[in-house]
Amino acid sequence: MANDASTVFDLVILGGGSGGYAAALRASQLGLDVALIEKNKLGGTCLHNGCIPTKALLHAGEIADQAREAAQFGVKATFEGIDIAGVQKYKDEVISGLYKGLQGLVASRKVTYIEGEGRLSSPTSVDVNGQRIQGRHILLATGSVPKSLPGLEIDGNRIISSDHALVLDRVPESAIVLGGGVIGVEFASAWKSFGSDITVIEGLKHLVPVEDENSSKLLERAFRKRGIKFNLGTFFDKAEYTENGVRVTLADGKTFEAEVLLVAVGRGPVSQGLGYEEQGVAMDRGYVLVDEYMQTNVPTISAVGDLVPTLQLAHVGFAEGILVAERLAGLKAVPIDYDGVPRVTYCHPEVASVGITEAKAKEIYGADKVVALKYNLAGNGKSKILKTAGEIKLVQVKDGAVVGVHMVGDRMGEQVGEAQLIYNWEALPAEVAQLIHAHPTQNEALGEAHLALAGKPLHSHD
Repeated sequence: MANDASTVFDLVILGGGSGGYAAALRASQLGLDVALIEKNKLGGTCLHNGCIPTKALLHAGEIADQAREAAQFGVKATFEGIDIAGVQKYKDEVISGLYKGLQGLVASRKVTYIEGEGRLSSPTSVDVNGQRIQGRHILLATGSVPKSLPGLEIDGNRIISSDHALVLDRVPESAIVLGGGVIGVEFASAWKSFGSDITVIEGLKHLVPVEDENSSKLLERAFRKRGIKFNLGTFFDKAEYTENGVRVTLADGKTFEAEVLLVAVGRGPVSQGLGYEEQGVAMDRGYVLVDEYMQTNVPTISAVGDLVPTLQLAHVGFAEGILVAERLAGLKAVPIDYDGVPRVTYCHPEVASVGITEAKAKEIYGADKVVALKYNLAGNGKSKILKTAGEIKLVQVKDGAVVGVHMVGDRMGEQVGEAQLIYNWEALPAEVAQLIHAHPTQNEALGEAHLALAGKPLHSHD
């Protein structure tokens, strides 16, 4: 193993996904000498196998639904079906454009980019392509991969992961989606828009179970209306091939059959065989353990992104990477309030939230200290124009700040920016009510909800 002792980087980053490249860009901006190592493509899961491609599929599905439903808006249009090759071309063009832009950005920041499979070889070095890359500090950012359940083998044929689903060369006639979290409901939504017969299997009591229960129930109602079937509250037992597809059996003996089974039970960290444990890095179930500043128990090693047990969101990876870069550059690092991170599930309708659920608020503050208000989008002019249904739910500490904003409806993901400010600035309902929101917009619904919570409702009943 060659060891060029003459080059010692300030920061060596293992993994070029959201957390890794964000750290590289910010660290180089702050004057640090950075090496970034990636075995696949710069941009990682988010750009190539996650956020970006799934949202492209969802948008294509939205266009299909609009074509089907054009008559209700007085527009004459016909829907002739899905050209999956055309959808894939559109999706790949989006990815390609962003990928080229990111490559140019990394090069312009003078980051030393190394393509190859790296392995932690000491608390201050990574081995890659027969070379030892030395660094004063190491950042682990090796991300995650789709995971499965014991005894359930993802074969890429009839039993597939989200990676396989993104490159499928056909629209399945029918699909079982195992897992009703973000990944599961997004694919269920897209495939339903493409014309598939969909059944979602979720072992917990609700779809998107980490969201406020009201949001889950609203999504379930919307899915029923769309004809998306789901089975809740019973766990998976086994899957087996049939003559033409797959049969799934649940713990209660109930069975479901479809052409394909999409396993969407979450993502697990990529950490095995990379030298982490050998170098003394503390771990739990494959995750690298860190403190609030993303430092591991080894002083020269930090970790970010899906590799650590925080929210598995690209924008969380960005924030964690930036935090590490600024800490290493000597700036004051502020720990991340993970409750204050905006969360969006991009199915139809969208589910967006920031802050804590009503149940969590009652647990923290006491049931008698929590106030919740629901504002129905039926009172919002722009939502009427768009023909979307849903609600905005606010959770407030009595006589205090809004600690949770939970929204369901088309385009609600675009409203979560203001919701993030409301939560993170600990705004009182009366303070938000003073702000004038443009009419007619869906954003106005957020303002109207706060008007109502402040005791002066406009387009809603007391």
